[in-house]
Amino acid sequence: MKITDIINGSNPSLSFEVFPPKSFDSFEAVRRATVEIADLKPGYMSVTYGAGGSTDIYTPEIASCIAERGVTPLAHLTCIGADEEKVERILSELKKRGIENILALRGDIPKDGSTHGGVYKYASELVAKIRSFGGFCIGGACYPEGHPESASIEADIENIKRKTDAGCEFLTTQMFFDNEIIYSYMDKLLAAGVDVPVVPGIMPVTNAKQIVRITSISGNALPKKFMRIIDRYGDDPAAMRQAGVAFAIEQIVDLYAGGFNAVHVYSMNKPDVARLILDGVSEIIGRDR
Repeated sequence: MKITDIINGSNPSLSFEVFPPKSFDSFEAVRRATVEIADLKPGYMSVTYGAGGSTDIYTPEIASCIAERGVTPLAHLTCIGADEEKVERILSELKKRGIENILALRGDIPKDGSTHGGVYKYASELVAKIRSFGGFCIGGACYPEGHPESASIEADIENIKRKTDAGCEFLTTQMFFDNEIIYSYMDKLLAAGVDVPVVPGIMPVTNAKQIVRITSISGNALPKKFMRIIDRYGDDPAAMRQAGVAFAIEQIVDLYAGGFNAVHVYSMNKPDVARLILDGVSEIIGRDR
């Protein structure tokens, strides 16, 4: 099933993200976590693609595992440092496995600044390539607080428009912790002529160390009520986990009430967290527990 059909469906959709193993040694543990989350029957599940294509062997495999459990997979694909032959090989592999949804991403530039002979500079170029290859529903990423490399939010939205013009059919947002940011961002997207469906991305913060990593990478704004949670419960792992999940559920409920028909959860391969989130909104999305 196409992701656009799911997120435009009659009932609200809740989806989860998993990431493949970095090595074969951890493959079985990741596969078990993936199966547990898939057995919750979310709207769909996305599978990330490691920096520089470091998990290109495992992403199709995990996506196939999801499909075998009766859940629609969304395979990430990054293009930085990739040549056309490699991209076509991966697209052929995904198509052979019956995977028809791709989240097209540029990917992180290596620390040394090199792209190792890659032919793609921007995600919009990858989107165009996938579209010309044919047979896929194509999604892309967007950044409610602006991409860290963009000069301004307006410049970043111009890049988003290039992606949708190239064939991107839906967008998934970077995580955020203040819903007012996404509501304001939607107005900016529409004013720029970006009218494809947007799926907000939410990360349940279950330990205080996550915040250090998140803010160092993306510079997310942290609302005062969220910081109060960190200050109060950050040194108590069990309480922090419960409070982080509760905060994420509150965000998700507000997003559905605010008119979004789909929400994507960065569940970090944690079936227990995914289950708690799903239980917290089961009546809202019309699902039996």
